[in-house]
Amino acid sequence: MLERVSPRESLMIVDGDYPRPRAADVLCRPENDHLLRYVVSDPFGSHVFPGTRACSRERFLQNLQAELEERNPYFLWATIPLCQYHCYFCQFPIVMRKRDAAAFREQARNWVELNIAEARLWLTRVPALRDAPVGEFCLFGGTPTLLPDDLLAELLDFYRSNFGFNAGTTIRIEGSPDSLTSDKLALLHEKGCRKITYGIQSFDDRLVALAGREHTAEEARAVIRDAFRLGFERVDGDLIYGLLDQRVAGFCHDVRRMLELGYSTVVMTKLHLRAFGETGTAIAGVPARWQSPASRARASREGHRWPSLGEQYQMREAAVALLEDAGLFEYPTMYFQKPQTGCGRWKSLVLDQDKQFAEVGIGLGGSSATRRCAANVVTRPGEYVDAIASGELPLEQSEMSAEEEIASSMRRALTTCQLLRDDWHRARFAGSSLFDQRWKPVFQSLEQRGLTTIRPAEGTVALTGVGKTLVEAIVNTEIR
Repeated sequence: MLERVSPRESLMIVDGDYPRPRAADVLCRPENDHLLRYVVSDPFGSHVFPGTRACSRERFLQNLQAELEERNPYFLWATIPLCQYHCYFCQFPIVMRKRDAAAFREQARNWVELNIAEARLWLTRVPALRDAPVGEFCLFGGTPTLLPDDLLAELLDFYRSNFGFNAGTTIRIEGSPDSLTSDKLALLHEKGCRKITYGIQSFDDRLVALAGREHTAEEARAVIRDAFRLGFERVDGDLIYGLLDQRVAGFCHDVRRMLELGYSTVVMTKLHLRAFGETGTAIAGVPARWQSPASRARASREGHRWPSLGEQYQMREAAVALLEDAGLFEYPTMYFQKPQTGCGRWKSLVLDQDKQFAEVGIGLGGSSATRRCAANVVTRPGEYVDAIASGELPLEQSEMSAEEEIASSMRRALTTCQLLRDDWHRARFAGSSLFDQRWKPVFQSLEQRGLTTIRPAEGTVALTGVGKTLVEAIVNTEIR
C-alpha cells in the first residue's frame, strides 16, 4: 500500500514490466466498490467468520459435545504465544521471550503449564474430547519451537495421552527458520510429527530485516533440507507479498526459490494492515508496528517504499502463473500444492463443503468452532492467566448461527477455491439450493462481474481466477 493516494490511484500504479492485473480492472468498476473498500487494508485468514449471533458459553460447549459425539475427525490445535521477536506486520497475540536463559525457561514452563491446565478444563467441560478422533493436531504460536526440548516433548506427550489420537492422526508443528534447528527437527520427528510449516516471508534478507525478523534466507533453506533428510512428509513455507521495498520481480524470485527447493505447499499472503478486530476475521492481540501511521511515515521518510495495491495484485497474479505452470493449484485460498500433495488436512477438515467438522483451539487467542457455533479464547495474557487460575475456560465470546448457518457453510466452502456443489448443499440443508431464489441471484451477479461461473445443469458454482484472488472480499461482503 502507498500512503496519501486513493484506493483507485493505488490500483492504477503498476510495474510496467508486468501485465496489468485483472483484479485491478475488476476492483475499479463502480459495481465492485464494496470489494475495493474491503481489500484496501485486506485482513487475511478468516479464522472466525463474521455475521453470526451471540449465544451462551454453555450452549457452545453443549453444541461441541454433540458434534464430537458424531465421531467425525476434528481439528485440534494448541498455541504457545512465545516469540523471539515481534514482526512488524504481526498482530496475533504473542508474548516476547525473556532473554536471560533461566528466566526464559521459567517463562516457557509457565506457558506450557497454562496450556495444559486449559486443556484439562476443556476435557472436563466437553468429555467427548477424550475419545473423539483427532484428524490433525497442530501446534501453533507464537513460535512453539522456541520451547526447550523437554517442555516441547511434555506438551506433545500430554495431548497424545489425553485426546483421541489414533493411527490416522497427523501432527503438524509451526516454527521459524531460526528455531527449527536440525536437533529440534529430530526431536519433532521422534515425537511423531511429520509435517512442519514456517514463515519465510522472503528470501531477500534485507526485506526480512525491514520487517523486524531476525532469520536469514540460508536458515530458511537449511530447514527444508534437514526436514526432508529426517523423513518429514510435508514441509510448507509462507511468503508475504506487499512487504516494504518489495518489487514484483523480487516476489517472483521468491516463488521460484520455493519451487526449486521443493516445498510441499507454497503459502502466499497479502500484507494486511487493517485491525482484525475491525472485521471479525481473525484473533488479534496487539497492533502491529506497521499499523501505526507514524511508523509507516517514518519508513517513507527514510527512503523506503510501500508497494501499491496494483503492484500487490501483479505479484499475486504473476506468482499464480508460475505456480500453475509448475503443476501447483490453489486449495484453499493462499495455499498452493500439487494434486498428489493435496490440501492440508487441518484446512480440509474445517473448510471442505462435505466436511466442515469441529475445530478446537487451546491457548491464548485460540479459536474453536462447530458447524453452528464459534468461541474465542481471550487474547490478553493477564486475563487469560486469571481465568485459568480460577478454573474457568477463558472464552471471550461465543457465536451462534441459525439462518446464517447456510451462508457460513458457503463462505467456508468458497475459500477452498474448489467447486461448490449443490448436491452436497441440499443433503445438508433440506429445502435450500445454490440455485433457489435466495442464492441464485447472488451467484448470477458474481458471474456477471467475472467472479464466478455457475452451471445449474451440473449443479456447481466455481470461482474464476480473479474470483479466487478476491475470495476473502467476496465471502465477507456478498455471502451473507
